[in-house]
Amino acid sequence: MIYTYNELLLRYKSAYQIEKAVKIGKFYKIEKGIYSDLPSVHYLEVIMKKYSYGVVTSYSAYYYHNLTDVIPNKIYLSTNRNATKITSTKIQQIRMKDELYNLGKVKMNYEGIKINIYDKERMLIDLARNKSRIGYDIYKEIISNYRKLANSLDTQKIEEYLQYFVNGDRIFEIIQDEVF
Repeated sequence: MIYTYNELLLRYKSAYQIEKAVKIGKFYKIEKGIYSDLPSVHYLEVIMKKYSYGVVTSYSAYYYHNLTDVIPNKIYLSTNRNATKITSTKIQQIRMKDELYNLGKVKMNYEGIKINIYDKERMLIDLARNKSRIGYDIYKEIISNYRKLANSLDTQKIEEYLQYFVNGDRIFEIIQDEVF
């Protein structure tokens, strides 16, 4: 299990006691402010603990939803517009307005790790919105996989989400043409 420094401080009452627990091998320091009772942990588990307010999006979400086999070189996390800047080189922060930040946010179990991620319907809208920014090959791969899932997608949810986006009608046309 992963712990923050503050969680261990509540448990051990002092920095000295935490250091002592690390020295005897009860806990392992993974990185600054993050500890674990195991010597190695999944990078995604560390990111979700450190940035619990973040939601996996963009290329990362497509990968975790098995819509592409291209492993992104960074974890794409969306945060509230007012969230603290994430300085990690492993993370690409995408700031969003409140109404878009929580839209389609779900919890997913990925390899035993609970992650915040946008659902497939929300990610389809983002794919259509950002069609020109995504590489042609990866776009075609993701769209092709969405076509295979077309019957399992919740179209009512898509229509509901589109109300929050500028050019929702245009995005809906793209989705209709490309997926359904």
